Amino acid sequence: MSRMARTYHGARAAAGPLVYLERTERAALGEWVTLRGPGQQLRGQVIDVGDEVTVVQVLEETLGLSPAAVDVTLTGELAQVVVGRDLLGRALSGVGEPRDGLPPPIGEALRPLWGAPINPVRRLPPSDFIETGISAIDGMNTLVRGQKLPVFSGPGLPALDLAATIVESARAPHGEPFAVVFVAVGITERETRTFLDRFAATSALDRAVLFLNQAQDPTIERLLAPRAGLTCAEHLAFVHGMHVLVVMADITHYCEALREVSAAREEVPGRRGYPAYMYTDLASIFERAGVLEGKAGSVTQLPVLTMPDDDITHPIPDLTGYITEGQVVLSRELHRRGVFPPIDVLPSLSRLMNAGIGPGRTVPEHRRWADQLYAIYARGREARLMIAIVGEAGLTPTDRRALAFAESFERELVGQGKERRTLAETLERGWALLDGVPREDLLKLSDAMIEKRATQREAAARKRTEAVRP
Repeated sequence: MSRMARTYHGARAAAGPLVYLERTERAALGEWVTLRGPGQQLRGQVIDVGDEVTVVQVLEETLGLSPAAVDVTLTGELAQVVVGRDLLGRALSGVGEPRDGLPPPIGEALRPLWGAPINPVRRLPPSDFIETGISAIDGMNTLVRGQKLPVFSGPGLPALDLAATIVESARAPHGEPFAVVFVAVGITERETRTFLDRFAATSALDRAVLFLNQAQDPTIERLLAPRAGLTCAEHLAFVHGMHVLVVMADITHYCEALREVSAAREEVPGRRGYPAYMYTDLASIFERAGVLEGKAGSVTQLPVLTMPDDDITHPIPDLTGYITEGQVVLSRELHRRGVFPPIDVLPSLSRLMNAGIGPGRTVPEHRRWADQLYAIYARGREARLMIAIVGEAGLTPTDRRALAFAESFERELVGQGKERRTLAETLERGWALLDGVPREDLLKLSDAMIEKRATQREAAARKRTEAVRP
């Protein structure tokens, strides 16, 4: 509900990007503010409302701003973003302003940024999957509609490249209406141009909305960008019935902005200087994913975060892991060996995978197929460690077979470069690896599954023979 604008002359104090006002009337959290000083006109937003003091976060540089001489206008308008199907194909800033040189979007409606998490009573259990085109995800850690599946990266790893690849490759596998909302937080100008050029060169931009927040933009915009993207995604999903994948990178930049604002407000810090309410703040973003009762669409999240010093116990990945349903972990060793995407399937996990695979969704044997690949690969990784102790000659024949399997698995299934793979192609790659494994090592597969695979191979061989006959 819109309030009337109120103007106050003079502020109590200013500290960095924060301006403190006294005795404001009916100030609302998230309300837009205009600040006018000698030769200055700045924008801001109310980020804290108290009985005595109201805190305004200024979006632009506050150098030279005199608190005593500033006129502060509380506009009565809450932070909103334009939403609608006509945003597909657009590149916007973190607050919805054009970055593609086109006029501002008209849209279908204005919606407040500070949306609420989905009511658990109306949340439906996930029951289908989204095909990302990445074998290590689709086959081994399947992303399910309505899920929150973060990517845990490290400094220097190609997390942004993986995020862009997923934006280009992801789709709903059964031909349902599908869209991607890509939210980039704290990226550089060069990365912005790379994303725009890369998506424009493919058809990905036609079904995507880009919210690109740059490192040079105001701190508050980094806090608004994910919410702007999610507000747009919710409209596409629950008004237009689309299945929407929201890819957010990098959540670490968001948390650092949260810490910066908290420090400016002189709040008591929590772990490693991050505010104690960071868990609640992250939950207010992640819990906006899901499937709603009575609605055809869904919102699925794939947030990307960089673990400082590769520390998975750092507060950012630690708290993210509590809120979300699994994690996809990138490996520095695989990246060093040139494997892309460098996804380490052993510590990776999709807790909702079983809800999105199986008969009627993927294939009936998907779970057993993944378990068998995982088991042999895990044994191969253990054998790789044993070589340092007993040497390769000291390994058992089974361990040597598992070691060779692990090399092939990383090179042929995990490593796929920039090519997109369908789920059927991913499953075939996995079966091709298992075809070379003796029956005594296939403990996760039933005789019926192995016989079915043998029949499929014979049928494929006959088809190839017939195709080459004159």
